[in-house]
Amino acid sequence: MNPFAQTLLAFLALATAGSAAARETGSKTPQPYSAPSETSRFIEAPGINLAQRYCLTCHSADYVSTQPPHMPAAFWQNEVTKMRNAYGAPIPDEAAKAITDYLMATYSEPSAGRR
Repeated sequence: MNPFAQTLLAFLALATAGSAAARETGSKTPQPYSAPSETSRFIEAPGINLAQRYCLTCHSADYVSTQPPHMPAAFWQNEVTKMRNAYGAPIPDEAAKAITDYLMATYSEPSAGRR
């Protein structure tokens, strides 16, 4: 058998084995998943309802509370913009401004009692 035929035969054998493995894996029932319990809640302040409506759709309040403490307004503006542009969060313009204001007021101020 020539080298080309050997290579082709080896490729077909691997492709067949890979296809069988994929079918076998695809037939397994996914394991149930339970998200861990929340350890944080948004701080009560004006704008919390919008933050809960739009932010908690994709991630927990824990995610927000673990951001660097006492960041300036530009940090929170960039975070909200990133969520909208990079991750496709469906946050309307007016809600984005209010959420940014909420995050800045509650997670940027040293007196907010966050950490």
